[in-house]
Amino acid sequence: MTKFLSFLGRILLAQIFLVAILFQLAIIFNSPSGYENYQVYLGHFGLPGVFAPLMILVQLLFGLSLLLGFKTKLSAYVLAVYAVFIAVFLKLPDPTPGSGLLGFMQYIALAGGYITLALHAPTAWSLDNLRKK
Repeated sequence: MTKFLSFLGRILLAQIFLVAILFQLAIIFNSPSGYENYQVYLGHFGLPGVFAPLMILVQLLFGLSLLLGFKTKLSAYVLAVYAVFIAVFLKLPDPTPGSGLLGFMQYIALAGGYITLALHAPTAWSLDNLRKK
């Protein structure tokens, strides 16, 4: 049962950023100005346009890596740092009453989950385990 739950935890943590970026990429590619709109959205939070490709890359690359269980420890740590980054730069300044603080706390909790996963890596049914054999 422990193997299954560690696998499930890894999959659930991986899907958060991976599914989010897949939806974001669908929005970007469905509009001729989708990428520019994404850069403008990030600009509202004081982030320059260079953050758009970096954020896409981090979510896609490390989310997929975590999903497959490849370099789980590294991926979990990177996504923990990324979750804190999102909390501080995109959720804390959110002007919606109550929403900013709630979003901030949710992303901080995600960072805790990623750190816990990194400390207990590799998990069952992962590429990390296949490489050991």
